[in-house]
Amino acid sequence: MKNIENLFQEVKKTKINFIVVTGGVCSSIGKGVLISSIGVLLKNSGYSVTVIKWDPYLNVDPGTMSPLVHGEVFVTQDGAETDLDLGHYERMLDLTLNRASSVSSGQIFQEILEHERKGLFLGADIQLVPHVVEAIIRRLLNFALTEKMDFVLIEVGGTVGDIEAEIFLEAIHQIRYYLGNERMMHCHLSYVPYLAWVDELKTKPTQHSVMALKKTGIKPDSLFLRLDNKVGQEHIKKLSIRLGIPENMIFQVPTCKPTYSLFMELQSQDLDCVLQNYFGQQNPERASLHQWQNLVTNIKKEKSSITIGLVAKYIGGNDPYMSVIEAIKAAAWHCLHEVNIEIISGEKIEQKNKDELDALHACDGLIIPGGFGKRGVEGKIQAITWAREQGVPTLGICLGMQTMIIEFARSLAGLNDASSSEFDPKTSNPVIDLLDEQKEVVQCGGTMRLGSYPCTIKEGTLAFKAYGKKHIYERHRHRYEFNNRYRELFEKIGVAFSGIFEQKNLVEIVELKNHPFMVGCQFHPEFLSRPLKPHPLFVAFIEAAIQAIGSRYFNKKSVYISKKYQLE
Repeated sequence: MKNIENLFQEVKKTKINFIVVTGGVCSSIGKGVLISSIGVLLKNSGYSVTVIKWDPYLNVDPGTMSPLVHGEVFVTQDGAETDLDLGHYERMLDLTLNRASSVSSGQIFQEILEHERKGLFLGADIQLVPHVVEAIIRRLLNFALTEKMDFVLIEVGGTVGDIEAEIFLEAIHQIRYYLGNERMMHCHLSYVPYLAWVDELKTKPTQHSVMALKKTGIKPDSLFLRLDNKVGQEHIKKLSIRLGIPENMIFQVPTCKPTYSLFMELQSQDLDCVLQNYFGQQNPERASLHQWQNLVTNIKKEKSSITIGLVAKYIGGNDPYMSVIEAIKAAAWHCLHEVNIEIISGEKIEQKNKDELDALHACDGLIIPGGFGKRGVEGKIQAITWAREQGVPTLGICLGMQTMIIEFARSLAGLNDASSSEFDPKTSNPVIDLLDEQKEVVQCGGTMRLGSYPCTIKEGTLAFKAYGKKHIYERHRHRYEFNNRYRELFEKIGVAFSGIFEQKNLVEIVELKNHPFMVGCQFHPEFLSRPLKPHPLFVAFIEAAIQAIGSRYFNKKSVYISKKYQLE
């Protein structure tokens, strides 16, 4: 390990600057969106940027957490299971991040204890300060030196005042001490509540939040007020006086729809210039945001709409499917349509819930997203049966592809007990089975087939038409895969295996012939979708949903699967 002071000296020789964002009053106020917005302004002013997220939780990564607890798990190209905020960074900044961009307290403590067991501390009494804090700093500096960008943006997860975040705040304090104010800017995002019963905005929580920061030895350089509607200058002046932050360093972050409007809103407050001025740029470049402005203009235009059903397992918020929802929106906007996304419970479909079935039957297209475990799977299969028979375009992702395979096996191949060995280890027809490489795996965290793998696409298929090329790379997160023992049987019933990982002969994409669009992929295409560059599979799916609307309403009871594909 390099001496920490030597690392600081190496960083000082570069032109790397650091911007850190903390959050106050409560969680879920949009630190990830703010830091992405700062990155967009800098990147579009001509600077290179990268991002790192510090999460105070003790899990090594969010891979073993329920999506209902911590939202979706975003998978990086190199196979790291990370916080959903990395999805914000990649989408908005069009970056390809790696595992070094995601740091948790669990990782830091694991590293410290492993080093202690190896005797690397030479008999020292290991403490939070200096050992744990220096481990955090060392990771950041090594990250900065490796990435070699103009700006490193740092998001500190959680809320100021949380006991578990204190080691990260101490790290910020020490980094600033060694590098100086001119190399690090601290932005504090704080929620400003509105009390409807007295018709007043309250700044007191923000004042207390900044006071809590000052107790750690940190005085923020700028303050960002998270609110529903912008406030008057009198509130800005009041906070400036109370907190000692110049008025021109206090910015408002109102709720913006769409979110991308925030880039233009912050530019209207001169944030792009203020950031550059802080780091010594006397003639700042204004950020060129015309692409984002065009996108926002397109989104706000009145246009036809379609309804896409998301047959979900994790119900209770959009966070479990954040990237899927953003990918659907991006594709719909690209196709000049508004989209209504209906979250449909697979469990309630299974229970024949009338409201849920009515919602399903009103959809113009279905997406069957990923997930783990048996709960809700039969409902997903029933939804696929309906979509197959009614010619409703459907995209299955990971578990969604696997449930498609099970449905085809039962309905078209006559394998009535077909299932996945994940759900029924004793099934006589495991059309989905555990990958060979997973059969000796015992640990849960970080042991799946993770990250980017190549896929070869067969010409003349819907997948090839969507991608327009033969070779692609996509990101994965799974343990189970199509069982190749059934490949010949499936081909006989009209299933095309249009994407293959040739090195191990693994099925990556399946599609059903004689159907407008019934495509399943073992990978997660949503992780590569961008607002300005929607993913081709999602675009093809939305296009198919738009095209199928008219014909479907005139053929409510039609079955698109030809009799010749039925086995005797």
